[in-house]
Amino acid sequence: MKSVSTTQPTHPSSFWLLFSSFLLYCLFNLPSTINVLNFEFADLFTSSADLQRLTHAEWEIPQLINNYIKLETERLEHLKSMAFKYRQTNEQLQTNIQSVSNPINAFRMIKRLTNAWKELQAEMRADVADAYLQNVTMEGQAKFPTDEDLSGAAVGLLRLQDTYRLDTRDLANGFVQDVKIGNEMTAFDCFEIGRIAYNNEDFYHTLLWMQEALSRAKRESTPTIAESDVLEYLAFAMFKQGNLKMALTTTDRLAEIAPTHPRANGNIKWYEDQLTADGVKSADFRKNIPPLDNRRRDDSLGDSERNIYEALCRDEVPVSVKETSKLYCYYKMDRPFLRVAPFKVEIVRFNPLAVLFRNVIVDEEIERIQELAKPKLARATVQNSQTGQLETASYRISKSAWLKASADEVVERINTRLNLMTNLEMETAEELQIANYGIGGHYDPHYDFARKEEKKAFSDLGTGNRIATALFYFTQPEKGGYTVFTELKTAQRPSKYDCLFWYNLLRSGEGDLRTRHAACPVLLGVKWVSNKWIHEKGQELLRPCALKPSVQERYVGDLGGPEPRDHPNISPYCKTGPQCD
Repeated sequence: MKSVSTTQPTHPSSFWLLFSSFLLYCLFNLPSTINVLNFEFADLFTSSADLQRLTHAEWEIPQLINNYIKLETERLEHLKSMAFKYRQTNEQLQTNIQSVSNPINAFRMIKRLTNAWKELQAEMRADVADAYLQNVTMEGQAKFPTDEDLSGAAVGLLRLQDTYRLDTRDLANGFVQDVKIGNEMTAFDCFEIGRIAYNNEDFYHTLLWMQEALSRAKRESTPTIAESDVLEYLAFAMFKQGNLKMALTTTDRLAEIAPTHPRANGNIKWYEDQLTADGVKSADFRKNIPPLDNRRRDDSLGDSERNIYEALCRDEVPVSVKETSKLYCYYKMDRPFLRVAPFKVEIVRFNPLAVLFRNVIVDEEIERIQELAKPKLARATVQNSQTGQLETASYRISKSAWLKASADEVVERINTRLNLMTNLEMETAEELQIANYGIGGHYDPHYDFARKEEKKAFSDLGTGNRIATALFYFTQPEKGGYTVFTELKTAQRPSKYDCLFWYNLLRSGEGDLRTRHAACPVLLGVKWVSNKWIHEKGQELLRPCALKPSVQERYVGDLGGPEPRDHPNISPYCKTGPQCD
């Protein structure tokens, strides 16, 4: 049998990486390159031959100046056209500023600004522009997006595509679940998404988006990306997904339309050698090609939990009528003050208890908290289970800020309100956290409490474990953004002004594994939330240990008294008597 190389076909990123590196070097090192040239000519006077060559250089100076003037004139005209184009785009955006709350428009805007700022810098890197560039502070003030932002936007879009089972073509056409939310993508837009997936070794999405890019490139009157560029990525992704024959025929097509392509023929030979090693005869290399196999790769969650999580996000998990029939609403008035202004409470789940406090925050408070939080927003972090240190993670994509009670009277007021709502002490609770979710922003299934093996978690606080979580919804996304509990298979849609509350620990102090939960990606709209993690210390008399670990709360602040629905003043089943008037 013919021996086969153990290497892989040359993949396209090698060329793009080298080419991009060369361009970036030329762009950002031009002044230093000029300095090097000056240094090399610094001792020309020591050689008559060099001086003779210098006379020819002097003769060329007028022509160089004329050429430079011509280039500068063209550059300035191009800058004028750029300014006009982006002014038009911005004016259209300003007429509908909410359009950036959908993922397609947001991705395209980030892509546009990323490329625009690079193009603008390239145009302004000429010598005459150096002094001006030193004074330009626009990039620092306006926070222009970086390549990392573009990559994050694309990955967020892919996350939405998976979670909500969005068709690639529909997305590229500007549709999300039959709702038109943006303009059609170009072939190059699709190529960029596929290329980012490729760079992340996500060949499932590379295939989806390169196929769409190829289809659009063939239909565009002026193609925005060369078919050969798409075919190269497409073929390699097919190979990585196990479609060897299809990778071969796709590379055949690449060699046909680009005969001088530097890698096509070599890759064809490599694919043929692989097929030979698999026992395929050369006459059958291009026959009986099986259908495309494009499976999604596994991730850290595992298929079972991932499927449950995504189904809950899509609101596809049916809720038992038997269970929902037990739920009820009541007025919480177990404190003297609450007799005058009770809280409206909706029990959304028993065993373990979770409730929704209705209308417990107002617009003025939300706006003030957002105003305080915006300057402090930074990439949200998670606690490393081994080190106890906070760090960023791909499974939590949002920005967050923390506010002390002393930051503003509104924050202090919310702490006081939470004490009345939960019957728990806020002195040992963590600061108020505010979170904002961007394109595909999410938080994969996790626990709020520290498990036994996470010995260093919260050790610096000295307040014990997180006994409970209170989650305020500041906005109500149009689609997506649910809070879901994967073990309990329940979901809560964000509802503005409300607060979701649950206990993370059992009455025994052990972590309740049933409280594993997640924040679904936001599909359409904006999601702002605020949460308070309440700790064990100070709750010894407010939520005492039960005699049996199996004892569950029936309502918030349950100390053994009758359930609210049995109370004569607030029972929904009350039919007669003065209390029902």
